Amino acid sequence: MVTKTILGICGSPRKQATEYVLSEALNSMEEQGYETELFTVRGKNIGPCRNCDYCIREKECILKDDMYELYPLFKEVQGIVIATPIYNGGVSAQLKAVMDRTRAAAAVDINFLKYKMGMAIAVGGDRVGGQELAIQQIMTFYILNGAIPVSGGPFGSNLGANFWSQDSLKGVKEDGEGFRSLNKTVKRFHEFLENYGK
Repeated sequence: MVTKTILGICGSPRKQATEYVLSEALNSMEEQGYETELFTVRGKNIGPCRNCDYCIREKECILKDDMYELYPLFKEVQGIVIATPIYNGGVSAQLKAVMDRTRAAAAVDINFLKYKMGMAIAVGGDRVGGQELAIQQIMTFYILNGAIPVSGGPFGSNLGANFWSQDSLKGVKEDGEGFRSLNKTVKRFHEFLENYGK
């Protein structure tokens, strides 16, 4: 049996609630027999995409920064979990830069995410602070790149794991409803990986 690998991408520049929740999700996946890899924007130098088309011409990004740690990871994984804190009702600027910079990966291989499973986690300081909008933005990224977005499913549905941190690590640890949405989404993510994953 081939062990599947899951890539977690944390879009928070801090080691707080978002990274904690993503780590919990990856730990749960490891308990089910998956290998996991965590990439965080924290402490990284990742500039925004210039849309200069250098990658289309030269098959590499003109910006030689820490995105080059992430590019090779996409090739080895079967599933991706993207987690973001909520900034101004959406994904963090750091995560948006990561998503935009995958243009270079697509220029090398247009199918770099095709048929991989993707799930989303959003952590907001308020209960209704833009989590679903951020999750939709992550799901749109998956759809545009040929990945299969996986939600928590219908009947008490959730688009992804949705957390209220109250702006603290303690707050997110106490968010039982958030962990209900995480457990439900991870369970479905596992089902999709086992039944449809390449």
